[in-house]
Amino acid sequence: MKFLTKACYGMLLAASALSTPAFAQEEEAEASGPFTVSGGVSVVSDYRFRGLSLSNEKVAVQPTITLTHESGFYVGAWGSTLPDSPLYGKAEVDLYGGFATEVAPGTTVDLGVTLYAYPDHQDGAGPANYVEIIGKLSHDIGPVSATGTVAYAPDQNSLGSDDNIYLNLGLGYAIPDSPVTLTSSIGYTDGSLGALAPGGNYLDWSVGASFAAGPATLSVQYIDTDIKKTGIKAVDTLFDPTVVFTLGVSF
Repeated sequence: MKFLTKACYGMLLAASALSTPAFAQEEEAEASGPFTVSGGVSVVSDYRFRGLSLSNEKVAVQPTITLTHESGFYVGAWGSTLPDSPLYGKAEVDLYGGFATEVAPGTTVDLGVTLYAYPDHQDGAGPANYVEIIGKLSHDIGPVSATGTVAYAPDQNSLGSDDNIYLNLGLGYAIPDSPVTLTSSIGYTDGSLGALAPGGNYLDWSVGASFAAGPATLSVQYIDTDIKKTGIKAVDTLFDPTVVFTLGVSF
C-alpha cells in the first residue's frame, strides 16, 4: 500500500538520522492554431497530497506543462522532487490526459486519467506506479467557484491489490478588484491510499489564500487531517497540521 510504505520509509529515515493531478497553478498561454500550451513551475514548502506530506515536510520543486486542443482534449505532465528512497526514487512524474467541456454557462465537466510514475525507483523495490480515473464538475457564479472531484484508483499491485476512492469539494472566492483569491476544500479517502488511518479512511481539509502578480502567484494554505497520532514522530509528521507556502510562476 502506497502510504503504508511511505510511513515505513519515514521510520527508517528517523532511525538513520510523501490540492490540488496537486497540480501547480496554470495560466493559459497565447494559443497557436487549435492548440494551447500552458505550464509553469512552483516551489512548495511541503509537498502535501490529500493532506499527507510526500516530501517529509521538506521543500519540493514542481514543474508542469499541458497541451490543450480547442475541442477540449488535453495531455500534460506534472512533476515533483521527493526524498530519495528505493521504491520512489527522487522524483514523481504524473502523466495525465482527458477531456474538459462547458456543459452549461459557468458549468464545466472534466474527465481524465492520471498515471503516477516514479521513473528512478530501484529495481526489486516493488511496484510503485499506479493509475487513477478522475472526474470533476465545476461551476462558477461570479467570483465564487465550486469544484467537486471523484478520483478512483482500481486494484493494482502497487496499491496492495486493493482499490481507492477519493472525494473532494473545493471552493474559491476571487475578491473583486483584488489579486487575492480565498480557497477551502474538504476531502475523503477510502481504500489503499488511506493506509495510515485506522479503517483505511480519513478526512483532509484546507483553507488558504493566494496573491497573483502578473505570471507569479504566492499562496499560503493551512492543511490538516483527522488521522489519529500514532506516537511515532516519523509517521505522525506525515499528517501533522501544517502551513504550506507556495511560490509559482506560470506561462
